[in-house]
Amino acid sequence: MWGWVRGRDPQLIVVRRAVRVTLVACLGFYLCRYVVGSADAAPYALFGAVALGALSQIPGSPRQRARTLIAVLPVGWALISLGTLLSVNDWVAAAGIFVLGFAVSFAGVGGPRLVGLAAGMQLLYILPSFPPYDPGSLPERLAGFTLAVVLLAVAEVVFWPDPAPVPYRHRLADAVSAVAACLEALADDWSGDPTGRERLAALVPEATEAADALRPSRLQPIDRPASAGRRDRALSSAAGTSRLLLGRVVDLYFSADREAITRPAAIELLRTTAGCVGATGAWLRDDGPLPDTNLVVAAITDFRVARMNTDPNGLPPERLRLGALALSLGEWTKTLVFAVRVAAGEPPRHPDPTPVSGRPGQFWFAYRRTPALYWHRLKENLTPRSVAFQGALRLAAALAVARLIAGALDLSHGFWVLLTILTVLRTSAAETRSALRPALIGTVAGSIVAALLLLLGADPLIFAIALPVVMIAGFAAGPLLGLGWSQALFTLVITLVFAQVTPVDWRLAEQRVTDVLIGAAVGVLIGLFAWPRGGAGELNRATGTFLAAAAEVVRETIAVMAKGADPGAALPEARRAGQLAEASFALYQNERHPAATLDWQATLVAGHHAVRGAEALVRSCPAGGLLPCVTQLTALAADVAGWYDRSAEQLLRNETPPRPGEQKGPMAWPDDLGQDLYIVADLRAWLDGLREDLTNMTGRPEPGDDLRAQVSRVADGAT
Repeated sequence: MWGWVRGRDPQLIVVRRAVRVTLVACLGFYLCRYVVGSADAAPYALFGAVALGALSQIPGSPRQRARTLIAVLPVGWALISLGTLLSVNDWVAAAGIFVLGFAVSFAGVGGPRLVGLAAGMQLLYILPSFPPYDPGSLPERLAGFTLAVVLLAVAEVVFWPDPAPVPYRHRLADAVSAVAACLEALADDWSGDPTGRERLAALVPEATEAADALRPSRLQPIDRPASAGRRDRALSSAAGTSRLLLGRVVDLYFSADREAITRPAAIELLRTTAGCVGATGAWLRDDGPLPDTNLVVAAITDFRVARMNTDPNGLPPERLRLGALALSLGEWTKTLVFAVRVAAGEPPRHPDPTPVSGRPGQFWFAYRRTPALYWHRLKENLTPRSVAFQGALRLAAALAVARLIAGALDLSHGFWVLLTILTVLRTSAAETRSALRPALIGTVAGSIVAALLLLLGADPLIFAIALPVVMIAGFAAGPLLGLGWSQALFTLVITLVFAQVTPVDWRLAEQRVTDVLIGAAVGVLIGLFAWPRGGAGELNRATGTFLAAAAEVVRETIAVMAKGADPGAALPEARRAGQLAEASFALYQNERHPAATLDWQATLVAGHHAVRGAEALVRSCPAGGLLPCVTQLTALAADVAGWYDRSAEQLLRNETPPRPGEQKGPMAWPDDLGQDLYIVADLRAWLDGLREDLTNMTGRPEPGDDLRAQVSRVADGAT
């Protein structure tokens, strides 16, 4: 038995938390019920521990979780007080549940710490929002809840604490350090070291695995850097940039240009970027000082000077490609170092350089205060197209309807109806239905056992002794055995608790089944009528909108670079569309879906690469000097943007995007533009990469045993 538990819970995280919550809940309940003699405080001591210890998922180390618990204590007081005062009338209570239910759930857009607390916070309002209307009992209720939170915070630190989780920055350090090793091997290869190419081929699988470990789908929601704060935004940006670097390394590996005219300068730039990337990884792992952007900026400047001193006239474009790829490595390394400095809390040394017309820029958040960042996150999700808004409204409506029904039917334990909704309501109708069957079966089974116990007229002392044993099993059963076992054992827990608070008979079990059936029915109906497709439906729309915005970015960038047009709103709009697409993708990953024909990560890659590449080009290259080849550039950009538009249209119709067709016949490119030939090479390298990204959306057609296939699913992506 122990071996089976170890197999499913190697570090005993589930068992540890079940034991801690049980210890706190039972200790608080027994102190209030049998020592203090308060039947009003006892349920709040027990359910306070359940709400914040079992229903809530708080990220961080044991000390961080303890601090979070103490910090939310005033919020819990406010919710219990409001629930108590608004229980005077069914309609008032339902209105309060709707408003607070939406607010508590929607506040989760601020980050995983708030998401993890949402369900527990909901229970704290639900529990006192039912009759009897008794404001006089509020002090005892608050005292019981306070006792639970304080005991739980202490238990997190001193009683069988969880092992500290691997910090996200250490995972990022592994990915960044692996890229640095690849860059060093690539530089050796270019310098003539015969072992460099072999080392790179051996290092890429390790770098790919490290980059893949940063995928949101490989992380628990509470471990993702998804808060609205500056640090998490910067870490997310750094993770996306590290994958951009990995993808560019592989592009350079396959570059056959061994006679590029800027090769010596490119080697120097590559070695500097390798050193800066390595220093970034060391700092993330707490093994070195904070890296400085000055080194890579100086290396980029030196490379540009070398290009300026080398006349490219008369050379075929292919001989300029290696330099363009190396320059993008330098630009992205600068972005990586800047992002890590922001994550470290270093204020930017200069005002936001993004023109007012082009804001928000890539690092707009580095120039805002933390409260403003959270307010911005709330505002950008306050739209019916936001999955966070949809989920909060769906849950609030279900809770309010259930509260009205429970009040109209005068259910003596009506809060069970709402607790059932918190348990079974999922982000899609299909997910709700899949949770419904085990929940109902478990509840009925638990109710039968509870009814038998009550019919036998067992001594209350037996209930007190059995409570901690059943609680430990119940809290561990959900993660280890499934929802059905959890519901069955939790039904027994509720029976054992109320049998010690008020006189009960076997009909308590009958009421539990009735309440669960009502809650399940409300949850299913709301799930069917309120955005029933959940994350899947919104992901198609949001990603299609993102790719359509990326197409406009491609067109606008070429217009700015070739014709000297003024930058418009394409980049800011694409950034906003990308944020909503990422939010939809995050929700989608928490749902169960059949195998998809589309790689959603690679699809988001295509949009982010368009945006990030355009930012670097517009920022670093003079605009409007490429009129002699404007026809060729416009045609190439129109072709790439057209495939973006086609992909967007297919996604908006819930269809699989087509693979890009072969590029039309070779174009005649001028070779007498002087320094402008380098800019043309930079633009062509970017557009060729975008076409490759679109190809990766439905998977590469060749066998997946080469370096390109190994990184195609992680390179260039954003978290």
